[in-house]
Amino acid sequence: MPSADLTLTECRAYRPELPLPDGFDAFWSDTLDEKGPGAPDRRPRFDEVESGLVQVRCYDVSVPGYDGRPVRGWLRMPAGATGPLGCVVEFLGYGRGRGLPHEQLMWACAGYAHLVMDTRGQGWSSATGGTPDTDPGSAGTVPGFLTRGVEAPEAHYYRRVFTDAVRCVQAMREHPAVDPARIVVTGVSQGGGIALAVAGLVQGLAGVMPDVPFLCNIPRAARIAATPPYTEIAAYLRLHRDRVEPVFRTLSYFDGAHHATRATAPALFSIAMADDICPPSTCFTAYNRYAGPKEVRVYEFNGHEGGTEHHRAEQLAWVRALFAGLPGERS
Repeated sequence: MPSADLTLTECRAYRPELPLPDGFDAFWSDTLDEKGPGAPDRRPRFDEVESGLVQVRCYDVSVPGYDGRPVRGWLRMPAGATGPLGCVVEFLGYGRGRGLPHEQLMWACAGYAHLVMDTRGQGWSSATGGTPDTDPGSAGTVPGFLTRGVEAPEAHYYRRVFTDAVRCVQAMREHPAVDPARIVVTGVSQGGGIALAVAGLVQGLAGVMPDVPFLCNIPRAARIAATPPYTEIAAYLRLHRDRVEPVFRTLSYFDGAHHATRATAPALFSIAMADDICPPSTCFTAYNRYAGPKEVRVYEFNGHEGGTEHHRAEQLAWVRALFAGLPGERS
């Protein structure tokens, strides 16, 4: 990828013209104001499950998401914790589901509440999911999710996913064991793109940590990425040759580079310079446009795996310092 994309120096200065679509803010305000029939009680559920773990308590989560329909997840909390906890809400990479309750224990072991949101319709790659997508989109879409509902922003798949994510953050703000002022959102790849969207749509977050984020500068990514998922867009437009402009208009409502301009929470990005799935120039587009305080960790010789456990250590230190700097933090 370094030979096909920009250099690190060029990426740091990269600020392409990326016009905001008409009615962007109104579209998202109206979307988040919509009420659907959904689950009868329309309240989040947290049912404790027996996971075999002693130091971590696990809860099977169901949150009314887009159209009020249930979105699954796992909530993990340190056993015996007292007082309101800082919370990390995590969104998952493309194809991954929430998995099993005893997975992904780092944040709970560090003393935080940790909610992992299932991504509707996904869960076929490295972990299973349990949240169906009730609208598979029109005939003629390319397998995957980028062209599902690409006929109009109102119909697009990520309108539902981003709404699910906002609802999950709202659910954790209302959880009695969580301090609503200490919520950080994060995710890798697709999860990073979702986290950026939430950062732009939800005010008052403590922080956001997008890792090698997907869904950023989508027009460029669709033209230079040779590896899925962005190739879904190119495959669709190879067939629908007359739809280039409306397709990119629809996708612009879900572009993390636009949501970044609305985000004000402190951010810690990670970007990998040899990434052939989410090209570094697309990730830097969002980083360079991010409106709040920001830092970036660059992994010059890594691909889409990014910093992996090296970056998890960076995140642990960053979140600890972030929460320590907030008023009323308990030791």
